[in-house]
Amino acid sequence: MREALLAIIERNSRIDIKELAILLGVEEAAVANELADMEAEGIICGYHTLIDWEKTSKEKVTALIEVRVTPQRGQGFDSIAERIYQYPEVQSVYLISGGYDLMVILEGKTLREVSAFVSDKLSTLDSVLSAATHFILKKYKDHGTVLARKKEDEREMITP
Repeated sequence: MREALLAIIERNSRIDIKELAILLGVEEAAVANELADMEAEGIICGYHTLIDWEKTSKEKVTALIEVRVTPQRGQGFDSIAERIYQYPEVQSVYLISGGYDLMVILEGKTLREVSAFVSDKLSTLDSVLSAATHFILKKYKDHGTVLARKKEDEREMITP
């Protein structure tokens, strides 16, 4: 039941417990208890709302920053990752494979604000060797949800 429950709430975290119980074929109490257990175990880490900020008046810039670092003896990448994720503008930090070690996702109001973060805060950390910043220009799909839907042509076809 656990994996099925997680798959459902990953797509819609606002689904009602009663509806979850019906979908899973179990009692509401069993669903509520399982959710509480998974929250306590840290399996469910939070509930989020996906917002298409392009459709609002709020200015927001998202950057993906690839970071090459020197791992710390006995701690590997964990201590530098922790230092980076402590900054409030940082949304996510991932250890990645390839030419870089960490992927940092951050949001700012402007390109200049993101650039200032990279040059003044991130690049000045002792373990950071280099960084490559990529700005998201348009989101087509985010967390499994298509954001840039094609507009349907509602005109009638005329044949000669």
